[in-house]
Amino acid sequence: MADEINPTSNNVDPNALDATARQFAPQVIYLKDVSFESPMALRLPPDAPTPQVNMNINTSANPMTPELFEVVLTINVQANVNDKPVWLCEVQQAGAFAFRNIPEQELRRILGVFCPTYLLPYARQTISDLLTKGGFPPFLVPPVNFDALFDQAMQQAAAQQVAQQSDGIAPPNSTLN
Repeated sequence: MADEINPTSNNVDPNALDATARQFAPQVIYLKDVSFESPMALRLPPDAPTPQVNMNINTSANPMTPELFEVVLTINVQANVNDKPVWLCEVQQAGAFAFRNIPEQELRRILGVFCPTYLLPYARQTISDLLTKGGFPPFLVPPVNFDALFDQAMQQAAAQQVAQQSDGIAPPNSTLN
């Protein structure tokens, strides 16, 4: 067939990797830490109002080697009735991600957007399972726009740097003239 691509044409080894090519690969996904408490498990009256659920999300990226980063997605979820906790759940879903030949600016976006997005379904399932096993209806963590959160964090960091410079406070590793 004329449409088929012959990987061995032009004496190119199809198994050879370009040493300068950008590479990204998840290495392992794991549950780093988990906590579940249900202080009002059996004491919640049947006519109690619907619990108010609060959720906080945090991400961090830590280099393990120059080409391997651990990204941790931490989700805290708490349900309250009349300002008393019904249940609390904290999940730290983590992953090790390998990178090679990716510019720093692009790497920061991958670590702050792509990796947490990759980890979110695992954390969502863990939270749902914990609540179900605790005797509560599952809570499905809603979709999270990590791209918007990353942009917001970058804008805050830039504004903070400008404020420090205008206050005469030198940013780290810089000198005032």
